[in-house]
Amino acid sequence: MKYLSICVFALVLASCQQSLPEIKPTLVTEKLPHDSDDPAIWVNKNNPEQSIIFGTDKDEVNGGVYAFDLEGKIIEEKSIKGVSYPNNVDVEYGFKLNDSTFTDIMAYTEREKHQIRLFSVPDMTPLDNGGFKVFEDETMVEMKRPMGISLYKNPITGAISAIVSRKNGPTEGYLYQYEFVSDSTGVKANLLRKFGKFSGQKEIEAIAVDDALGYVYYSDEGVGIRKYYANPAKGNDEIALFGQNLFKDDIEGIAIATYSGDNGFIIVSNQQAHT
Repeated sequence: MKYLSICVFALVLASCQQSLPEIKPTLVTEKLPHDSDDPAIWVNKNNPEQSIIFGTDKDEVNGGVYAFDLEGKIIEEKSIKGVSYPNNVDVEYGFKLNDSTFTDIMAYTEREKHQIRLFSVPDMTPLDNGGFKVFEDETMVEMKRPMGISLYKNPITGAISAIVSRKNGPTEGYLYQYEFVSDSTGVKANLLRKFGKFSGQKEIEAIAVDDALGYVYYSDEGVGIRKYYANPAKGNDEIALFGQNLFKDDIEGIAIATYSGDNGFIIVSNQQAHT
């Protein structure tokens, strides 16, 4: 797809036999040069009208992570180009750089360089000294190529970590989780754990984290959605597998919609069914 569509979702209780209502986009961003893939929205809490929509544009040499305003126009000075196949992107708030400095952050996977990148938002300063290598203990190249990324902020400690998936991986330990830590020498990404079951059928790309309740959801494409604790201290046992037989092939995107209290929804895209 060449455009990013930003939609307002009408959530309707319906049986699986009923057709879902068509969702109309409220905004379509400007055209990108290659293959747009994954969005993330940074909300400017002081000036919401200055919020930024980030979107990846996949290409092995000239890919990019583009920034858009709320009219869908590209913000050139905040866009990152010349990226080697950027796959997924996510944002998080309040990363501690030092005792007196906090910043919001944006992270994305750079598949062909086997790394993740980390930038401050909204000034877009790189925090990673060129990138953090991931899946370094793997010997097969295909198992080193990151795809999905979702950021988790521990609501008690404030620590922020990245949960990263890849193009291919084992049936156990498909995802790696890295904690971002800042000290006098800069920011590091420390491996916390390897976790997550994989059916072996297709791949795992889409990941979403519910910070407030402490769960991570990811799509085992062709199988269903798997649920784990986002906090490594709570263990690596799978909590649930759901959504089997409800999708065609690619459970391509997952998002969390939160409401008051503990209420919310998991929104999933079903690519081949166009829903």
